[in-house]
Amino acid sequence: MEQPRIWPDRFKRFFLNNKFVLLLFILLLAGVNILVLSKISFVLHPLAVLIKTIVLPIILSGILYYLLNPLVDIMEKRNIKRGWSILILYLAIAGILTVVVLAVIPVLRNQITGLIDNFPRYSENVRLQFEELTGSQLFSQLQDAVSINSQDWWNTLTQKATEIFNHTWARLGGFLGAFTEIVLSIVTVPFVLFYMLKDGKKLPQKILSFLPTKSRSGIFHVLQDINHQISSFIRGQIIVSFCIGILLYIGYMIIGLDYALILAIIASFTSIVPYLGPAIAITPALIVALVTSPVMLLKMVAVWTIVQLIEGKFISPQIMGKTLKIHPITIIFVILTSGNLFGVVGILLAVPGYAVLKVCATHIFKWFKDTSGLYDSPPNHLK
Repeated sequence: MEQPRIWPDRFKRFFLNNKFVLLLFILLLAGVNILVLSKISFVLHPLAVLIKTIVLPIILSGILYYLLNPLVDIMEKRNIKRGWSILILYLAIAGILTVVVLAVIPVLRNQITGLIDNFPRYSENVRLQFEELTGSQLFSQLQDAVSINSQDWWNTLTQKATEIFNHTWARLGGFLGAFTEIVLSIVTVPFVLFYMLKDGKKLPQKILSFLPTKSRSGIFHVLQDINHQISSFIRGQIIVSFCIGILLYIGYMIIGLDYALILAIIASFTSIVPYLGPAIAITPALIVALVTSPVMLLKMVAVWTIVQLIEGKFISPQIMGKTLKIHPITIIFVILTSGNLFGVVGILLAVPGYAVLKVCATHIFKWFKDTSGLYDSPPNHLK
């Protein structure tokens, strides 16, 4: 009579009561669900369109929320109601934007127009310098050594540039459509941001209200860590980028580099991307300095080096600190991978997205480590 009960007991002991096997079973079910959903993706198409429509306004509003929420909190502590605090902040931002439009935009427009007007001259200078280089004895020796035909190389470069231009022109319609979506998203940002600033503190409690009571404490800590990681990165990176733009503008003005304002603004925006952004930002400044004079090129490199040293040794350690705790090599690989997967948006969101995934993975592993028993200390006779 005992024999028939042996196998059910063994099955229960080795499978149902084995948390590791149960975890594998849960992962298998998740994989089956993903496979099924991939086969009926047309059912989820309206949801995908909805997410695509709202994701950009939410991202932009979220960035502004983390920048402006501390100011609203300060005014609220001074007994100003939150709604009035947001209204005062909106009026202040509108005033600042008006000043920027009236004071900076004309200068910026003149520099952009001058850069476009002088672009043929820059191209001619580059061509002349290239011809001088190809006509030198050193280049001829190098050309003979590696069997490179300069004329063929120049023709190939021209052909590639023409193909890129034609491809860009063919996709102009898609670009205009994307530009329209961006404009509409920007128009909706103030309304979304208002409600985020007004009711943002209630959002974690709303999320927790849908979860089981026993798991609310752990999820709350996860949300706190995610909020800390995102807020630290967004505020820190934008402040660092702003400082880089100001320092470069001052340096470019001191050395007399043409189009200092537009070059500094480009550097400020591209510096939002860690590590790779400065490498991209230096390219237009190098071109302008190169076609000006070799001395200007050396001055520009000196300014850029000094600014990068100040940013790396003083600004970033004080503002960013060690909040993300992500190795620089990891950040570079994450940015490259995310850029290949999702384009420009992926590059901008790579680091905060990775920080969120890291927080979630860390808490999941801690929960698994505490509940599975697989990481308990071994008995004394096995140590």
